[in-house]
Amino acid sequence: MPVFKPFQAYRPKREFAHLVASKPYDVLSTEEAREEAKDNPLSFLHVGKSEIDLDPSIDIYDQRVYLKAKENLWKLINDGILEKDPEPYYYLWLQSMGTRTQIGLVGCASVEDYWKDIIKKHEKTRKDKEEDRANHIRVTNAHTGPIFLTFRSDPDYENIVSKVQKNEPIYDFISEDNVHQKIWIIKDPILINEIRNFFEKSIDTLYVADGHHRSAAAAIVGRERAENNPNHQGTEEYNFFLAVAFPENHLHILDYNRVIKDLNELTKEEFFEKLGEVVEISKSDTQFKPTKKGEIGMYLDGAWYKLEIKPRFYLIDDPVEKLDISILQNHILAPILGIDDPRTSKRIDFVGGIRGLSELEKRVNSGEMRIAFAMYPTSIDELLSIADAGKIMPPKSTWFEPKLKDGLFVHFLD
Repeated sequence: MPVFKPFQAYRPKREFAHLVASKPYDVLSTEEAREEAKDNPLSFLHVGKSEIDLDPSIDIYDQRVYLKAKENLWKLINDGILEKDPEPYYYLWLQSMGTRTQIGLVGCASVEDYWKDIIKKHEKTRKDKEEDRANHIRVTNAHTGPIFLTFRSDPDYENIVSKVQKNEPIYDFISEDNVHQKIWIIKDPILINEIRNFFEKSIDTLYVADGHHRSAAAAIVGRERAENNPNHQGTEEYNFFLAVAFPENHLHILDYNRVIKDLNELTKEEFFEKLGEVVEISKSDTQFKPTKKGEIGMYLDGAWYKLEIKPRFYLIDDPVEKLDISILQNHILAPILGIDDPRTSKRIDFVGGIRGLSELEKRVNSGEMRIAFAMYPTSIDELLSIADAGKIMPPKSTWFEPKLKDGLFVHFLD
């Protein structure tokens, strides 16, 4: 059973919460983050993407970037923007976007559970990005952004939620992306014990939904601290990392789309001929957004096409190989367009579904890219089944929305 424990958070005073809360470090480019934070000195982007406060020519992995993050974090603390709670607590975090609401518990998950695969993963990580977040943790001595976890739904969870929501929230604001953020602090020792027992007795497994690089980095640094501490007990704060755990029935996965720079030296006619071996192709008079598994939208030379994957590609048992995103990668992107490794290829980019199909058109119409593929979202059931099977999904298979904000909770390693 997984450990999910309360912790002593550093968090913003109520009046500053809406100013501190920022998008996660990995959903904005440096330029976008610099623009977003330029008129807000309290934005947590100054911690999560601290290169925005340094010369634009600096390498984002330079040691000075991490030192600046530490400086900016402690400025928020020393200026009284962030304060430390007197005792370890849990917190309840509600996010509403449009007609959708997701409610998660904020606490600390176990590094040991991560290594033992009690916390399951579904995505490979890149060493350079792991090391970036590990360096951020090492230098700041803190987890400054929560890992997004999920677990299989349990009715007892909703009972806990209803008890907590009888109290007034400590934060209640609309963030800059028009998401309603409400957070409750859980101080009652009886309820804290009930939550701890819920995870220890009712939940077999936690799953990383979003934040694979952050969780890997937290686990790496936690193991380093343990190995370098001759008096290691296993209860030190570095053995745990900041997380928010949601039941899977609260979550919504959006599409994660692809844009490609060129047709791999094929003519348009040659490309269509090869493509036709994998999908049925029909032209669409309007933007085509897939409405079910097996459909892909394609934008090329100012026109949209509906692609329908041929049934023979689903006649396999492997849950990964049957994903639409796998079929696209294994039978179109790699053999036809030459994108053998989407993690390292400079000819592919990924566009989260929150940006819409117009963003795909924009990237292609600008001449930056030649072709775009709009995907039907991977389901949460597919994600959990693949993680349970110990398998790995293709990169950029899922886009969760709404995203968790950085800056509302900080967890120090000692």
